[in-house]
Amino acid sequence: MPIRYRCRHCETEVGQLPLDSIDEAFLQKNNIEPEEQHIYIQTGAEGDYTIQCICEECQTSLQKFPSYYALKKWIQ
Repeated sequence: MPIRYRCRHCETEVGQLPLDSIDEAFLQKNNIEPEEQHIYIQTGAEGDYTIQCICEECQTSLQKFPSYYALKKWIQ
């Protein structure tokens, strides 16, 4: 099952990794704290993983409009 990277703001798929599972080395390499894993990593019904990240376009928008950081979902 692949690991998908999806923008948490616009929900665009950023990329995929053809891995079978997420192990501790992967989590440490990506600096995901154990108490934050449920926020950024979702497990699908088929055993696939989705990692919430941010795409370049949304990052650029956040840099231009820093007040967007206060909003949980700013793209409607």
